[in-house]
Amino acid sequence: MNQNTALITGASHGIGKAIAERFAAEGCSLILNCKNDVEKLQKDAEELQSRYGVRALTLSCDVSDHSQVCHMFAQAANVFGSINILINNAGISHIGLLSDMSIDEWNRIISTNLTSVFSCCHEAIPHMVRRQSGRIINISSVWGNTGASCEAAYSASKGAVNSLTKALAKELAPSRIPVNAIACGVIDTRMNECFDAAERATLEEEIPMGRYGSPAEVADLAWQLATAPLYLTGQIITIDGGWQ
Repeated sequence: MNQNTALITGASHGIGKAIAERFAAEGCSLILNCKNDVEKLQKDAEELQSRYGVRALTLSCDVSDHSQVCHMFAQAANVFGSINILINNAGISHIGLLSDMSIDEWNRIISTNLTSVFSCCHEAIPHMVRRQSGRIINISSVWGNTGASCEAAYSASKGAVNSLTKALAKELAPSRIPVNAIACGVIDTRMNECFDAAERATLEEEIPMGRYGSPAEVADLAWQLATAPLYLTGQIITIDGGWQ
């Protein structure tokens, strides 16, 4: 696996950053994407290159924009030639009643969390099919399995990612390309910094393991999926400390 190249969206923080470090530690070349924190991502990439001796390319791109995704993949191909592992991690949340949500807010969630997965897969798959190899890992959420009050758009987007994962796994199985998703519970990232100390304590009490998950734990699972038998495909694997 150490000759592989992984493209990771939303790699400047949290889960994406942890996945980048885990894959770098295994010798993978990296294509790291973010929308806004470009300078931070470049610094992180330089540190990974220095620490693990891997190649790392940073590309600024709004993955909700299909044309930008196409340009990002063209840039990546110019440098690395091909991508072996695609990790669709970029995502945003929105908390509030559906009736209070604007259509622009709805479209922003859907385009960032779902359309981005379509766009990245659309660009990666032809190259993978030609080689008859590759891996696609989608970072999803337990709310895609069960739904969450006041997170209807987020839940809908992640539920769609789960269904897309299962359908695409069937489509790509003849080409030996596994497609799986990780349904995250409460992970200690900036997406969950909206909770104050009391809310966090209450939430931790609801989780049988008694704590938030760490980005590194999700990254470890992502690496296991990247190296799992080809026969493991179309799965939505939940990592939530026994919560849901």
